Amino acid sequence: MARAAECAVCVDHTESTFRVEGMCCQHEAELLARRLGTLRGVERTSTDVVRQRLRVAYDAAVTSRGAIAEAVAETGLRAFPDDEAKEAAPVPSGSHLPWLAISATALAAGLGAEAVGAPRPATVALLALAVVAGGATTLRRAIASVRQGRLDMFVLMTVAVIGAALIGEWIEAATVVVLFALAQALERRSLDRARHAIRTLVADAPSDVTVRRAGALTRVALAGVAVGDVLVVGPGERIALDGDVVAGASDVNQAPITGESVPVARVAGDRVFAGTVNGTGALDVRVTAIGDDTTLARIIHLVERAQATRAPSQAWVDRFAARYTPAVLVLAALVAIVPPLAFGEAAGTALYRALVLLVIACPCALVLSTPISIVSALAAAARRGVLIKGGLHLERLAAIEAVAVDKTGTLTHGILSVVDVLPVDGVDAATVLSTAAAVAARSPHPVDRAIASHVRHAGLPALEAIAVQAMPGLGIAATVGGVGVELGSPRHFTARGWLTGALEARVAAATAAGLQVVLVARDGEAIGLVTLGDELKTHARDAVAELRAAGVRHIAMLSGDHAPAADAAGQASGVDTVAAGLLPEQKVALVRDLGGRVGPVAMIGDGVNDAPALAAAHVGIAMGAAGTAAAIETADVALMSDDLRGAALAIRLGRATLSTIRANVAAALAIKAITVVLAVAGVATLWMAVLADVGGSLIVVANALRLLRTK
Repeated sequence: MARAAECAVCVDHTESTFRVEGMCCQHEAELLARRLGTLRGVERTSTDVVRQRLRVAYDAAVTSRGAIAEAVAETGLRAFPDDEAKEAAPVPSGSHLPWLAISATALAAGLGAEAVGAPRPATVALLALAVVAGGATTLRRAIASVRQGRLDMFVLMTVAVIGAALIGEWIEAATVVVLFALAQALERRSLDRARHAIRTLVADAPSDVTVRRAGALTRVALAGVAVGDVLVVGPGERIALDGDVVAGASDVNQAPITGESVPVARVAGDRVFAGTVNGTGALDVRVTAIGDDTTLARIIHLVERAQATRAPSQAWVDRFAARYTPAVLVLAALVAIVPPLAFGEAAGTALYRALVLLVIACPCALVLSTPISIVSALAAAARRGVLIKGGLHLERLAAIEAVAVDKTGTLTHGILSVVDVLPVDGVDAATVLSTAAAVAARSPHPVDRAIASHVRHAGLPALEAIAVQAMPGLGIAATVGGVGVELGSPRHFTARGWLTGALEARVAAATAAGLQVVLVARDGEAIGLVTLGDELKTHARDAVAELRAAGVRHIAMLSGDHAPAADAAGQASGVDTVAAGLLPEQKVALVRDLGGRVGPVAMIGDGVNDAPALAAAHVGIAMGAAGTAAAIETADVALMSDDLRGAALAIRLGRATLSTIRANVAAALAIKAITVVLAVAGVATLWMAVLADVGGSLIVVANALRLLRTK
């Protein structure tokens, strides 16, 4: 990211997005940043190499989109404003392959001509064609780099090729060009794989949809849909916009958004997301978000920003390469000049050795070592419903030693449900439930709603309650079938004298287990009790085990709930420590304490009421972020589904990414060191130098792409 000198008074802050034709690697992104950084009125820039996008914030009173496009053209690239880019077909990375084929064919013909003793001019002409066809792009990039005051691998390669041609080493020059062009083609191919991985996170929304208006079905363009419209989604169709189901029932494949492996049931009242695929049923969906406000659009925007965020290791490689390249040029000049002057070595031999050194020293593999690893990891995570906001957070995940996890909504569902029904002797459980539900159905209290919902789903007979009377803090009374019925707390039943010894023991056991207790009385006599709790999520215990397997040394549960409920959830999930009854500021203090005692800590919560603790942690991870804009924006990592196992995946990916980057850097430097020694000894040739560079690039690219398969 670059920042130009800003005007004294900005009149019109504007941000525009461009598609940049020809931006295939980080080299072009850096050239763009340097050039636009000198353009008056430009405030900041960010580039997304994978999607070939450039975002520029500028003062429209000082500069314009046209001026920005002209500045981009000076780097040898072409920029189209995003609205115009939709009409311009993007140039595929394979567009350079014909020139590479011509260059390789000319090289082969030149080598053949040399072997059969053809006239020297004919051989040189073929080899020169190979140089021109394969080296034009390298020359263009080298010129753009020099204009920006930058000495990079393209400058090194151009100097080496021109030098080889000047001393008559045309075979060497052509071989260098073909091998280097091949290396660039392989880099573009690897980027295409990462680009494809990003594109397959979500499929394109349909261009038009069926809308129910005034009782009739109308097919309209997606841009013509407004919030509040009702979409009619047929079986197998892709859901175009976020919304709430108002009619129908179906299974919906939410994998593109949440990473869930199986379709989920969706009925009236449930939320669905743009980019998901309807199953075998038909759904009527009332639109709640359009355009950039949909969950799908927010995911795409987050992934774009993540790719533009530079990891510390990537910044280190860039700084190293910026100092390394000029140093290599100086060293090559000394190798070419000093031996002939000081030791009488032949000038041609010394110059050739200097050219070999230039090619060997090309930092191609080193520059590739980090960005492809970062993009591959981000894509692998996003395809599984885990959104990581850039390389910085990937590297922080790699260092995590402790995890603090919220209880409600993270380890548990966050919704009360009936756990058990305990009737007194002579009464069956169905009678207790039906009687309780008749009264509970007339109450808005969450406990009562949970009982009524349980009875509906169990298919038990619905009884009618009349003369309902609430008793705040105690319970609720009504008449059911002509008999007085009361639902109440243990305190209320004790005051009434209805809590017998057997029931009292059951109440004590349920309370100790962290459950809520509702007692049921009929005609002045207790007939049983209903226990309710916030159930542990199905995969919660597995998720805790996976966090340990990922290398997390300590897992703490932080909860605002009362101690018995928190302790029960902690014991069931297998965490190390439990802290209950916490206020938000107390969670923050415990997160900081955990970080000081154990090491870097990740906090996992819902991204809204846990925001202070998420911000205090080294990495904040938001659970169930699908459809929650605040969670996606506030956390460093967003788990789009309610499956906590995504946190373990994020930590594994962080560790694997950092390990891959370190291995790539080490391999690149080791290859350079070995070939430099061979060059100084006079053993290495130009084509051997390029082959070593290509080999190094292939090694780091292949190693980085392995991250796409991380599970």
